[in-house]
Amino acid sequence: MIIKNYDELSSLELDTLKEIGSIGTGNAANSLSQLIGKPVRIQMPEVRIMGYNEAIEWIGGPEEITAGVLVGMSGQISGIMLSVQQLEFVNLVLESMLGKNVQDYSELQELEGSALIEVGNIMISTFINALSGLAGIDIELTVPAFTVDMQGAIMAVPMAEYGGQSDYIMTISGDFICNNQMIPCKLLLSPDIRSLNFLLRKLGVSSGE
Repeated sequence: MIIKNYDELSSLELDTLKEIGSIGTGNAANSLSQLIGKPVRIQMPEVRIMGYNEAIEWIGGPEEITAGVLVGMSGQISGIMLSVQQLEFVNLVLESMLGKNVQDYSELQELEGSALIEVGNIMISTFINALSGLAGIDIELTVPAFTVDMQGAIMAVPMAEYGGQSDYIMTISGDFICNNQMIPCKLLLSPDIRSLNFLLRKLGVSSGE
């Protein structure tokens, strides 16, 4: 059956997407470990389908300031993927790569932003490469965009892009563990509805009829 909205996903389809999320975030943790030169592992990620407003609250609320790396997907899958970089994650990257940390996002300069873009882009690319390999599909990624803004404003991008097709988005959360510290990791994956149906067919869990 062709789904018209994320909330129509069956339990089998959801379980398959959760497995994708688990594999993708595991690969992202490995790429982060290589980038910062420290062992990084991830707890079992939680994959959920939620409304945009619920997703904003899940991240921390619409007025919470955060950094984000946004990448567009095209080819056989269209959509976006967003890496939400909370301050604990930002400082893990900056301390490891630049030997410094910040108390506030306002302290980020061009050099720090470049490091965060690189890490976010590689993590997203690693995740998408895992998805491509599992489904046997080709996905092209745009040049990453980096922003520091209120989370409500950051989430307005996928809402404006795909809110007319679906009121829901797929969220993937887990905690990276590095140096015995819990570092929150939040990824938001939003293929459009056509792409979601195509992906499920390629994964063998939807007939698409």
